[in-house]
Amino acid sequence: MLIDSDSFLDIPPTAQNLYFHLSMRADDDGFVNSPRKIQRMVSAADDDLKLLLAKGYIIAFESGVIVIKHWRMHNYIQKDRYKPTIYQHEKSLLEQGENGMYTECIQDVSTLDTQVRVVKDSVGKINILCAPDELAHNPSPLKKGKNTSEKPKTCKHKYGEYQNVLLSDGELDKLKNRFPDYQERIERLSGYIASKGVKYKSHYATICN
Repeated sequence: MLIDSDSFLDIPPTAQNLYFHLSMRADDDGFVNSPRKIQRMVSAADDDLKLLLAKGYIIAFESGVIVIKHWRMHNYIQKDRYKPTIYQHEKSLLEQGENGMYTECIQDVSTLDTQVRVVKDSVGKINILCAPDELAHNPSPLKKGKNTSEKPKTCKHKYGEYQNVLLSDGELDKLKNRFPDYQERIERLSGYIASKGVKYKSHYATICN
């Protein structure tokens, strides 16, 4: 389980306590609408909430709502008792992996243009989110009057301890097939990016090299 992992047990007890309280107050889809209030109730510091974000234990939205990233991996609710979250807009910005883990829909950073919605959440984390429906109705002002054919955007997900390695599902599958130690390679790159602040056009190509 996540809470038994070395990574989780290494974070301060106050951050662990905040995570437990957020999880206890989440709805049936793992969403919490008052993380700041809960933080104050349990006397947790701002850094505790920021650490949970940085470590990828929660995902925050510009509305102030957060979601427990691994909620569906550790919680099962019977269908006759399940109540869908009321935060459907926030849920639409997420994808759910085969293991149930929530991931943000991240646009391919090699093709970023003005059709990207950059949002800053309530605790200062910046997310680049795909918004296909919104973009269809609100094209970039720079592209008005131009008859261009847009290529579909490839959504990439965050991996690594610092959630800073961006890979598409196809790229991850290719890494799994090529490298038995693909997880170790991802973690090495994640740590290097976090410590050096470097940027790469393709994280997949960097791992392969």
